[in-house]
Amino acid sequence: MEATALDTRALDLEAPATHPPFRTAAVLGAGTMGAQIAAHLANAGLEVYLLDIAPDDRDDPDAVVREGFEQARKASPDPFFTDDVADRISLGNFEDDFERVGEVDWVVEAVVERMDVKRDVHARIEKHAADDAVISTNTSGLPIHEMTEGRSDDFKRRVLGTHFYNPPRYLKLLELVPTDATDPDVTERVAQFGRLRLGKGIVVANDVPYFIGNRIGVFAQLQAIRHFTDGDYTIEEIDTLTGKISGRPKSATFRTADLVGLDVLLDVATNLRELVDDEAQRAAFAVPDVMQRLVDEGRLGEKTKAGFYKKEDGEIKSIDPDTFEYSSAVDEELGDLDAIWGAGGLSGRLTALYADDGRAGQFFRETTLELLAYSANRLGEVSDNPADVDRAIRWGFGWEVGPFEMWDALGMETVLNGMAEHGLDVPDWVEAMHDRNDTFYDTRDGERAVFMPRVDRHEPDPRPGDELRLAPLKQDATNELWSNDDAALLDVGDGVALFEFRSKANTLGRDVMMGLRECIGRVEQDAALRGMIVGNEGKNFSVGANLGEMAMAASQGAFDVIDQYIDEFQRTIQQVRYASKPVVVAPHQRVLGGGCEMAMACPHPVASAETYIGLVELGVGLIPAGTGTMRLAAKAAREAPNENHNAIQDHLRPYFETVAMAEVAESAAQGIDMGFLPPNTRIVMHEDRRLYAAKQEVLRLSEQGYAPPPVMNKIKVLGEKTLSTFKVALMQYREGNYISEYDEHLATKLGTVMCGGTLSSPQEVHEDYLIELEREVFLSLLGEEKTQERIQHMLEHNEPLRN
Repeated sequence: MEATALDTRALDLEAPATHPPFRTAAVLGAGTMGAQIAAHLANAGLEVYLLDIAPDDRDDPDAVVREGFEQARKASPDPFFTDDVADRISLGNFEDDFERVGEVDWVVEAVVERMDVKRDVHARIEKHAADDAVISTNTSGLPIHEMTEGRSDDFKRRVLGTHFYNPPRYLKLLELVPTDATDPDVTERVAQFGRLRLGKGIVVANDVPYFIGNRIGVFAQLQAIRHFTDGDYTIEEIDTLTGKISGRPKSATFRTADLVGLDVLLDVATNLRELVDDEAQRAAFAVPDVMQRLVDEGRLGEKTKAGFYKKEDGEIKSIDPDTFEYSSAVDEELGDLDAIWGAGGLSGRLTALYADDGRAGQFFRETTLELLAYSANRLGEVSDNPADVDRAIRWGFGWEVGPFEMWDALGMETVLNGMAEHGLDVPDWVEAMHDRNDTFYDTRDGERAVFMPRVDRHEPDPRPGDELRLAPLKQDATNELWSNDDAALLDVGDGVALFEFRSKANTLGRDVMMGLRECIGRVEQDAALRGMIVGNEGKNFSVGANLGEMAMAASQGAFDVIDQYIDEFQRTIQQVRYASKPVVVAPHQRVLGGGCEMAMACPHPVASAETYIGLVELGVGLIPAGTGTMRLAAKAAREAPNENHNAIQDHLRPYFETVAMAEVAESAAQGIDMGFLPPNTRIVMHEDRRLYAAKQEVLRLSEQGYAPPPVMNKIKVLGEKTLSTFKVALMQYREGNYISEYDEHLATKLGTVMCGGTLSSPQEVHEDYLIELEREVFLSLLGEEKTQERIQHMLEHNEPLRN
């Protein structure tokens, strides 16, 4: 059967959507994938039926589905944004509740990876599904068209494959696999919803064994493993070379295999070997004997606490293929990796690795050349579009660049010469590209273009129009309105500016905060600017204030300088809130300490769904002093049903405990629940749309006639009575050895601020009173020896010290 010639560029993925959103879904199969797909659909706001088989004994017909659901509830990382999201999922079984399939917009079949079982379930779905319901099968590689054999043409029109990657909430890739019978509108509807509401990177794959991601990614993984089983590289050496140094995840090869599950990897490899159509590919997917034996013995990786790695006596050891015992790592013999790390960014490191004349270079050249040759030979089979292959590997396996992007980084001449030396064959079109001095990616008429072998030319591969990317903007120097070493103000069009952190780890040092004050002032005074975004495209929004600056000043006794710095920091955060034009903070990923306080202060933040936000200052011996404690105290008083002391205390206590324990929200939605983001926060499911959505929010606020929120001049604080209550609880925690004596001291200082000091009775105070109290307590703690020990330990080891 000829594969469907379709790629992601054929789909309209942008907002506003041209197809109706899904409101209800039924997920059939409550295994690891089914239950977590149901969880993420619920994260997106759907009402979900989760169904599975009824056990033979019938004592509890929902026993199977309930077990799968409860495992999802306990899973780490959490598949749910908040605990309340789980309430959107209703449980049932195939015997009593299958008719619920007829009540939903989208039926997601996620039963066991067996063709006979899937066919039987599809036959049942056809009998019950609504006439306009979309039906998808979640499979990692079984042919979709074979599942629908015997079904009606109308049913086939509504069926496609939806390959979520595990865990579905966190891994970006969603492969859509239409058959020749699938209605293009069905594919586009799922693609739009997947991108806009599920936050997925959409790639369209041909209906061939294991699609794109697994076909290429598992090939690369098995090739690396063979350098351990058949070569002379250790597990640790291979994980070093296939980790961050080459632009891949920290889990690299063997840790990734353990995390995925060796049984899962073995099944994929075995099925691929059976389904691919030539001997060379079958050999590539042969399962190494070591992995087969580990699976046979039940050593499946992380879920059994033993696989390629095992933790013994606090030490991570790896499998010895001769003794089959676990042994300590030996010294790696990979040459001067520091020089490779020093070669620059990823492109420089890849080039340096390739040129290395030692064991590191040999491994990298052999595995990379094999991967690139294999990927080129799969074009036309798994996909027609090299960019879709690269996207699948980046989004599904966490690589920084895909194979064809890597090819361009190394250079066509270099790669082809290497392939010739290693006897690797490539399609004729690659040689033709070389003869024309072509690359896989180019810029044509200001748009990114990708070489398409089917038509033998570059074609546009533009970004969706509802994404705001900073790198292209920064290529035009006129877009930079202001800058210093650690920050810049960029013109992002339509009268909107963007303040970008550029400091290490996006810390909020003095230059960043000074720059933010300067730029808010510029935006307020420039009639052509309507407002400003605070955001960036770094790994994290911000990990907080620059501890190094404060530690240096404290060690020199320059507490007057620190006092001035904290005062400036607080005034800057207040400027974010009270600017005369809208300032929209757009957090993503880790948003800690001062970064959290900036988001808390913003009247209208726009946050990525995957925002991990919290006030963690007690971990370094301090309290939040960027208006965060003031804001939580005010929030508690505002939320209380009345001004009664106990009513306010009941709302204040959980905020106090959250900060005292340095708890971090695990999603933007949870951040709202914990008080770190306001209830009106706009949550963007797709990370790449965050800055665009923030820009639209600035424009919306400007259009409606923006005015900043009023100053809080009457915050009801509770004083000594509530502080005494907190002290008693802290003493009990210390006596139970849950916290140290210094933790108790720090939390008492925190409670002092959140209660408004040692006031003899509750009273109303101005927000400035609490801000001043924050600064005084912060400065006093910075002078304490144990706080300085905690700060130094964090700077040296990047982990908290409990002293």
